[in-house]
Amino acid sequence: MPLLVVDGHTLSGAAGVHAMQVIRAAGLPLAGECEGSLACATCHVVVDPAWSERLPTPSDDEEAMLDTVFNLTATSRLGCQIRLGPDTDGLVLSLPR
Repeated sequence: MPLLVVDGHTLSGAAGVHAMQVIRAAGLPLAGECEGSLACATCHVVVDPAWSERLPTPSDDEEAMLDTVFNLTATSRLGCQIRLGPDTDGLVLSLPR
């Protein structure tokens, strides 16, 4: 199971599961109001800069949703668009303040 580190919490999730699902299941404060349908930005996460280039490029739809975020950073992503797998093992994220 790939590991995910979110604000110092080490979480694990099955390959193929989205980071948003793992974060919410752990009880961390991430809304994900549209349940991953890419209709909101309430699952906004910040990817550690060391990981940002290792993830697939955001789609145009994800970029459009991110444009609605007030505290956008250069490494902002939507947790519903980050799929866990062997290539994301150890991924470090933080939740926006």
